[in-house]
Amino acid sequence: MVLNEKQIQTNLNQVLGWEYRNDYLTKTYKLADFKASLTFVNNVGELAEEADHHPDIVIQYNKVTLSVRTHDEDGITNKDFSLAEKIEKL
Repeated sequence: MVLNEKQIQTNLNQVLGWEYRNDYLTKTYKLADFKASLTFVNNVGELAEEADHHPDIVIQYNKVTLSVRTHDEDGITNKDFSLAEKIEKL
């Protein structure tokens, strides 16, 4: 079920640093260097595969930007917040 704007804003309190922007949940992580970025992305990939829910990923040397959205539902769902919470535990 697609969440409405109020539900999204309430859930954002549970995932520190994530933003709701352009119909995606998005966060940029700053890491030590390119190698650390790759390691982080590989770990995110493992979580995404387990959840069968895959974020868009952009790597810019030591910065990794993740964007999640439930494409099947055409919006933000609890599935997006669940993945964001798991990523935060990495």
